[in-house]
Amino acid sequence: MNKKLPPALVSGERARLFPILADTSKEGRTLSIFLACLENVPEFGRALLGSLDLRLGARASLETYTEVVLKSGLADRKHRPDGLLVVDTSRTVWTALVEAKVGSAELTNEQIESYLELARLNGVNAVITLSNQFTALPTHHPLTVKASLTKKVDLFHWSWGYVITQAHLLTNNGEVTDREQLVLLKELQRFLLHPSSGVKEFDQMPGAWTDVCSAVAAGASPIANAAAAREVIGGWHQLIDQLTTQLSRQIDANVRIELSRQHADDPALRLKECVAELGRDGCLRARLLVPDAAAPIEVSADLKKRSVTLQMDLKAPADRKSTKAKVAWLLRQLSQVEAKDLHVRLRWPGRAAPTQYPLADLLASPDLGATGREALTLMRMEVLLVKDLGARFAQRKNFVSEFLAAVPEFYDKAAGNLRAWQPRPPKLSNEKATPDSVSSDALREELELEALDRQS
Repeated sequence: MNKKLPPALVSGERARLFPILADTSKEGRTLSIFLACLENVPEFGRALLGSLDLRLGARASLETYTEVVLKSGLADRKHRPDGLLVVDTSRTVWTALVEAKVGSAELTNEQIESYLELARLNGVNAVITLSNQFTALPTHHPLTVKASLTKKVDLFHWSWGYVITQAHLLTNNGEVTDREQLVLLKELQRFLLHPSSGVKEFDQMPGAWTDVCSAVAAGASPIANAAAAREVIGGWHQLIDQLTTQLSRQIDANVRIELSRQHADDPALRLKECVAELGRDGCLRARLLVPDAAAPIEVSADLKKRSVTLQMDLKAPADRKSTKAKVAWLLRQLSQVEAKDLHVRLRWPGRAAPTQYPLADLLASPDLGATGREALTLMRMEVLLVKDLGARFAQRKNFVSEFLAAVPEFYDKAAGNLRAWQPRPPKLSNEKATPDSVSSDALREELELEALDRQS
């Protein structure tokens, strides 16, 4: 027995950059190359394992293995994990089984549940899966497994799209300074992006999409068929996850989905509440968090109107009194953009209904925003890009391509140009320009004079 192997293994090979495997072993080849880069490019390992809340300090070491055979097995030996990660922080050792799928192959409950049981039997801390399926967070999983299996073993998931995006951000932002390691990471991207690797992006909505769109158009509730509604929501979540990877690569910054704490902790609750929202108003919604952006980007798809809307909500500047001045503050930020399909929605206090105008109309006449609202104070302003897709909305591939094109268009026209209003710092008055003017004696004298004025 090889004494250098981790305690859980009977046998296994260190992950190699150039694996010698059969032509049919596409998954094994892809995983071996990925794990070797994960081990040999420290910044890459820290980025991906950090997404699992596992912090790798300067003294931590990472070892990766493929073709693993575990010491304690199950009676049914037809499933064998593809790999093993071993993280030694010098204080603790953390291990994870790895299972990878490429192409159209999908993870199955039978397989992943058996790996969770294998992990428990061998004292392995986690199971990590990789596939073309997207998830909002690595702590969410494409499969719903038995809760009892994840009490002692954690279950994580990385999409290949997420892996590519993290590698892209590290290389483009100059976070990998070692030349050889930078070459490795770029070659990994090149390999994963080639069609022969079996890595694919999300490019079409699920089969139920067309039927659900037709049912809504006919006036039926989207949740009349609960299974179809869940399938549509699952596809929508994958589309949003694909969108975050796409936009992250386009702007070289890590775009995230805004999730409530409850939804981040409980993917099943997120699915349930999104299905209820779809049934209530026929809309799919999400919010994207872009670093240093003026506000979250809100995206929605309206199955009734067959339109896609992207918007950003800004607080009206409080240091300007008139509606015209407040609107002008916004228009200056958008004066150089193409106004086609862009609108501005103005929100007023109390129960006053919002008003909405095409951006082109406001640019031509800034006074328009105050029409009929002269006595009200403008509170908030929303910038919207609205795309009416018509028949293309219900087409599984066309909807995805139109949606993915609309987001960078909105970012380029509006979101990337907008800045949130910030109050100016208080000024130093002439009367209080010196330290003596606010000394204890000066303040006491001021109060005594005020008291004398009140008595007179």
